[in-house]
Amino acid sequence: MPDLRGKRILLGVTGSIAAYKAADWLRSLVKEEARVTVVMTEAAERFVSPLTFSALSGQSVYRDMFDEAPDRIMAHINLSREADAILVAPATAQTIARLAHGMADNLLSTVILAARIPVIICPAMNSFMLSHPATQDNIRRLESFGYHFVQPGSGELACGEIGDGRLSDWDVARETLLSLFQPNDLKGQTVLITAGPTREALDPARFLTNRSSGKMGFALARTARRRGAEVILVAGPVQLSDPPGIEAVHVTTAEEMRRAVMDRATTADVVVKSAAVADFRPLVCADHKIKKGQQGIQLDLIKNPDILAELGAMRTHGRILVGFAAESRDHADEGQRKLREKNVDLMVVNDILGASTGFDVETNQVTLIDRREALTLPLLSKEETADRIWDKVLQLQSESSAA
Repeated sequence: MPDLRGKRILLGVTGSIAAYKAADWLRSLVKEEARVTVVMTEAAERFVSPLTFSALSGQSVYRDMFDEAPDRIMAHINLSREADAILVAPATAQTIARLAHGMADNLLSTVILAARIPVIICPAMNSFMLSHPATQDNIRRLESFGYHFVQPGSGELACGEIGDGRLSDWDVARETLLSLFQPNDLKGQTVLITAGPTREALDPARFLTNRSSGKMGFALARTARRRGAEVILVAGPVQLSDPPGIEAVHVTTAEEMRRAVMDRATTADVVVKSAAVADFRPLVCADHKIKKGQQGIQLDLIKNPDILAELGAMRTHGRILVGFAAESRDHADEGQRKLREKNVDLMVVNDILGASTGFDVETNQVTLIDRREALTLPLLSKEETADRIWDKVLQLQSESSAA
C-alpha cells in the first residue's frame, strides 16, 4: 500500500526552532493512521511542550533516559524494537554530530545507536552551520552507516538569513519514508514519464487543450521514485507540485513535449506516455486577440506529431514502451488496436466517462493490455494503480530477458 497506514514511526524531536513544524508532521502521520511514538531531547522541550506531542499522538512522550517507571527502564532498547523506522525531525548540528560519533548521552541518541531499523535524518539549522566542513563530514559519515538524509530546504531562516537549512517540506520527508516500505525493484533503471495536457495557442489569450489533470502521470513518477528508479517527468501545464527527487521538465505544446521526450528517450529503460497530447493545433496562431464581434470564425487545424507512434517506430529490444488510451467506448478494442498500431509493449486503457475514473479525480480503473492478455484492475487510487502498472512493467521486462 502506498501510504503509512499502520506503520510504527519513532519521531525524534531535537532542539531547533523548527520543532513546531514537527508537530504538524506528527498530525499528518496520525491522519494517515501511522502509529507514532515521540522522543524529545531536553533542548526540544524549550521550543515545544511535550504536552503538544502527547496530545497529537495520543501517547505519552519519552524524554528521560533514566526514567524509573517500570515500562520505561529499558526504553533505550525497546523503543527501536517496537518501531519500523526512526524519523529525526528537526535534526540539529549537535544531534548530527552526536550520532556521527556514536555518543549515547541522551535517550534519543541511545535509541538510535541501539536501532537496527532505518533512520531518517531531517537537518534544520543555520546555513553556515550546515555548510561547515565538520557538519558535512558528519553527514557523510552517517550516510556511510546507511542513514537516510532528507535535503533541507532553502529560504529565509529563523535567524533572518537567506540560504539552505530550513526543515524540508513534509511531502519530501514523507516520500523518503514511503520509499523504505516499497520494493526497490526499479533501482538502476531510468524511467521517462509524460503527464498532463498540452496547450495549442489560438491567439495570445486562448488555446486548445483537454481536461487532463496530470494526476495519473504524477502518481507514476512518485511511485517509480519510491521503488528506486531515476525518474524524468515531462509535464504539460498542470496545477500540481513536482514530486520530490525527480527531474521535472515543463512544456506547453505538443511539439515542445515531443522535443523533450526525443531528447531523453534513448537513455530510458522504460518510457510511459500518460500525457493527453493534443491531436491537432491551429494552422495559424493569431498575433492579436480574436474579437468576438464576428458572427463566426473558421478554424483550420493541422495534425500534431504522434509521439507514441514515433517512439514505437524507434523502439529497441530491452526498452519497455507503455501507452495510455483514454476512451469513452469500445475500450478493449481500441486498446488492442492502439497496442498494435503504435507498436508498444503495454497499453493502459481507462474510461473517461466514469465518475470515478475520468478526469481530475483521485481514483482510476484501468485495463492493462499487452500482446498476450488483458487485465482489468479494480477501482484503486491513482498511486495504487501506478504500482500495479510498475508490477506489470517488471513482469514484461522479466519475460523479455528470458526470451
